[in-house]
Amino acid sequence: MLKKIRKALIEKRENPYPEIEPTSLYPDPEDSLDIVFAEELTRVNGEFLYCEDQIQLIENLLSLSSQKKWRHIYCWENKLQSLLRNYEFPFRSDDKDFEQAEVGITLCEALIARNGSVLVSSAQNSGRRLSVYPHAHIVIAYSSQLVADLKDGFGLLKEKYGEKIPSYTGVITGPSRTADIEKTLVLGAHGPRELYVFLLEE
Repeated sequence: MLKKIRKALIEKRENPYPEIEPTSLYPDPEDSLDIVFAEELTRVNGEFLYCEDQIQLIENLLSLSSQKKWRHIYCWENKLQSLLRNYEFPFRSDDKDFEQAEVGITLCEALIARNGSVLVSSAQNSGRRLSVYPHAHIVIAYSSQLVADLKDGFGLLKEKYGEKIPSYTGVITGPSRTADIEKTLVLGAHGPRELYVFLLEE
């Protein structure tokens, strides 16, 4: 049987049904991608905030930080650090006293509208820790990163990195959760118990 498979892979044939056009697995969304993403993210207990510009982004960050009384906020993304410093938003850029981290602010690779997910990778300056260890994870994304499906998200990765695809890519769908114990849903079991996505118009 393995010989037949090998032979079939070597001797590729033309499509025997050329008249059948490939169709998408899912129908095209009726609403815009940002609305679909916001609805799906909310459905999995995430929080969505739309920001028209950088000033509104900072205002929303300050309001949320004040409401939650966060004091230990970490950001390791160079692009975000410049933005936050420009508006004098308080954060830590190192990993000193990281065990006290309450919030991690990161960028992402893409936003997947179909299921309200965030695509991240090890190529980001935030690495793997900042989106997993703190109790709250804030993602700053841009409208150009909104895509319909996961395959489109990987298309952005391919476009950005070419053949040097990051060694790790992860899909975050809402806060960390588990229902292993007595089938009771628990948030924050293996990672952040709060997920916020700030969408910045680009």
